[in-house]
Amino acid sequence: MAGVARFVASSLAPAAQRFAPQAAAGILRQVLEVAIDGYQRFPGAEKVAAKHLSKNSDDPELAVDTVIEQHIRLAGVQGFVTSIGGLITLPVALPANLTGLAIVQARMVAAIAHLRGYDLDDPRVRTAVITCLLGEDGVTDRLKKASLVTSPLAIATAPVFDPELDRQVAGEVVGELIARIGGKRMAITVTRRVPLLGGAVGAGVDGWSTYRIGQYADKSLVRRAPRSIEQ
Repeated sequence: MAGVARFVASSLAPAAQRFAPQAAAGILRQVLEVAIDGYQRFPGAEKVAAKHLSKNSDDPELAVDTVIEQHIRLAGVQGFVTSIGGLITLPVALPANLTGLAIVQARMVAAIAHLRGYDLDDPRVRTAVITCLLGEDGVTDRLKKASLVTSPLAIATAPVFDPELDRQVAGEVVGELIARIGGKRMAITVTRRVPLLGGAVGAGVDGWSTYRIGQYADKSLVRRAPRSIEQ
């Protein structure tokens, strides 16, 4: 397994290095725009949050739970990229599956943030949303290595927006997303000879990573002062 991990890391390093900080930030801006604002038949984060709030008797905590559940199911469905209104055609410089999964996970985190009282138009909150895509282990590891200087909550509630931190986070997240898709492809390749197993592995990997990110966002983005959520 260690040999496989080294092989995956060495294979993905050149791809990750292609993205300069500015390029990575540009890619994630596109991902966030779709996640927050929506695209064609893919509703944005605020609409999703409002829908779940309405279905859960205006209880934001129950709404957070069902938002996470919905996005786990969506991420776990094979071929979901082609089924949510043209995401596969977006001009984002990442593989289609990776782009779609990043958008789904970013929308989930943004919807959680909205339900907890954060302003999704605030660039600090948008940086925090992207940071959550690293997951708890990813953030903890980068804090130890000092490649990330603070937590999603601290980013969202910082006194001012830090453009340099935003670019740093973008680079870390794009590298992480590329590594994940490479690891998933490796797992699918290993199981390809078993009928249906490859698809099940792919669905399971995407669903599990979405669950972990949802749980981390739920824990990290604690509720702010109450404010109205438009229905």
